[in-house]
Amino acid sequence: MTTNAAARPGKSEQRDIFQTSRIILICSGHFVHDVFSAFIAPLLPLLIDKLGLSLAMAGSLPVFMQMPSLLGPLIGWLADRFSLRYLVIFAPAATATMASLIGFMPSYGTAALLLFGVGVSIMAFHAPAPAMIAHMSGDKVGRGMSFFMAGGELARSVGPLLVGFGVAQWGMEGLWRLMFFGWLASAVLWWRLRDVSAKRERRKTVGKPMLRRYARVFAPLLGVMLLRNMSVSCLGIFMVVYLVDVRGFELTLATSALALYEFSGVGGALAGGTLSDRVGRRRMVAGATLISALLMLLFVHVEGALMIPLLIGLGLTALSVSPVFLALVQDQLPDSRATANGIFMLYAFGIRAVNVMIAGILGDLFGLQTAFILAALISMLSLPLILALPAARTRHEDL
Repeated sequence: MTTNAAARPGKSEQRDIFQTSRIILICSGHFVHDVFSAFIAPLLPLLIDKLGLSLAMAGSLPVFMQMPSLLGPLIGWLADRFSLRYLVIFAPAATATMASLIGFMPSYGTAALLLFGVGVSIMAFHAPAPAMIAHMSGDKVGRGMSFFMAGGELARSVGPLLVGFGVAQWGMEGLWRLMFFGWLASAVLWWRLRDVSAKRERRKTVGKPMLRRYARVFAPLLGVMLLRNMSVSCLGIFMVVYLVDVRGFELTLATSALALYEFSGVGGALAGGTLSDRVGRRRMVAGATLISALLMLLFVHVEGALMIPLLIGLGLTALSVSPVFLALVQDQLPDSRATANGIFMLYAFGIRAVNVMIAGILGDLFGLQTAFILAALISMLSLPLILALPAARTRHEDL
């Protein structure tokens, strides 16, 4: 008894170590969950034909999926005070079920309503889960966020391939067969995490300094993300439509290109947060933003095999910044991580919705080729604003 107790780390000791097995488990749940939320972009060309949508209407469908991000701060606030682990546990099953039924929707309105439900489930998972990861990461929060975001990026590379396979085998109406993967993931998460708290031990803080700290983080972050994420949203949502309608690709080849971009983002996500622990959050964001914008400008002007290294480079750079933003938020607000993460998710999903709507309107007005070029130029406007972000709370100097 004494030996076993001595070998088992205490709570204070666990808070200081990187709990690899638990982190990988939650990241695996993130992967399965986001595989199904990644179904929508590859299906847009089919939904456009089936429902008779314009590009602006098609671009608005993901907006309905982003609307529940308004609930993010509330869910995060609750997670800081109560354990909401069951949201993390059962969200993969709920998201898989609803996303797999999109092919049955007979109209724009019913598709929008279903996607709103998907968005609620997405937010229920994404608000508390990163706070759980940060709590289990010790002093390696950037590394933990990299693991978490890598799961999401891997999902967004597998998702288009899986939905392409499903459509080829059964059509859109047969995608319901895939929902059982989400149910299995929730069963495993329940088995392993039902006794793990999502709530952080809190210290008393003074109201005004905390409010000022929130403003210091989120005020400049709004401008940076709104501009910088324009190119990321454009690539993630309209790449398949662009390659099919503008470049003349077959749907399977276009979805494979999206999968390559997203799969490269796994490496970017793994590297981004981890490197930012060493070189600083702001320096990492600025470098990735500049390089990804230049690569996107090249992407719309090249043909053939040259597109492959550009897609890989875009994935490595454009998708490397989200874990850095997450780590920055966790660094600056360690006593209310879930609340801060809920606000960040509101930013991330809300800004993505705005960016997608703008990209759709630009595509309708000027064509997707020009819309992609404008998105890359807009993203570079965020570079001066990055200097206003708070410096990372690490031993390394930032910009």
